[in-house]
Amino acid sequence: MPDANQPIIQIQHLWTQYGDYVVHQDLNLEIQPGEIVSLVGGSGSGKTTLLRQILGLERPAQGTVRVFGEDIQTADTAQLQQLRNRWGMLFQHGALFSALNAFDNVAQPMRELRTLPEDLICDAVLLKLHMVGISAEDGMKMPADLSGGMIKRVALARALVLEPELLLLDEPTAGLDPNLSDSFVALIQSLREEMRLTLVMVTHDLDTLFSLSTKIAVLADKKVIAMGTPDEVVKLPHPFIKEFFLGARGLRALEGLHASAQTSK
Repeated sequence: MPDANQPIIQIQHLWTQYGDYVVHQDLNLEIQPGEIVSLVGGSGSGKTTLLRQILGLERPAQGTVRVFGEDIQTADTAQLQQLRNRWGMLFQHGALFSALNAFDNVAQPMRELRTLPEDLICDAVLLKLHMVGISAEDGMKMPADLSGGMIKRVALARALVLEPELLLLDEPTAGLDPNLSDSFVALIQSLREEMRLTLVMVTHDLDTLFSLSTKIAVLADKKVIAMGTPDEVVKLPHPFIKEFFLGARGLRALEGLHASAQTSK
């Protein structure tokens, strides 16, 4: 279990640079256990790049990225593998293996450990498929035979199959119609509570953003310019925040958030 007094993710003085082009400049970010933090920013602000750096898939030019207290850049192969067993990643388009059926896609992370008996893997996979609303029958289908919503759910089951403490999501509701999006958000919320997950999410969907987030981190001017609750963030006088949160769509989503809060009292 994560230490409640230690950040799950700690990013300090991070620079990301491609040739002369600087994406992040002296960026700092801390995410505490149990938080649901959404990363928002304009095109080119480096949101997905930051996710990749947290996962160790990309190295920053300068600075440190610590996950569960471990420096991702200096961790050896064994340490990285241990860390990967403690997080799950939901990619934007699911990233399922097209040659494997849904069941085998979910089983893949467990089989890669090479330490678990197949009957235990089978039970765990069926449980996770059930948790995300996929039947055993649909688990035998190939990705090409699944709807967009089902692909998201199978990918979520795969991300959760090793019982992670941290879940990272890249545009989790992209490509879903409003009803499917709402049901997927509700699913993530219920699984987060059941599994006591910390979530880090990149999303442009304002309804998803306000429905799920405990905090929002705004990337602009090559760094995190604001980090706080939705109500705190929208008060910052910055052009991106005004455009993104206080346009017609943003105001509707904020009204929905406040209406939902009043209803739940």
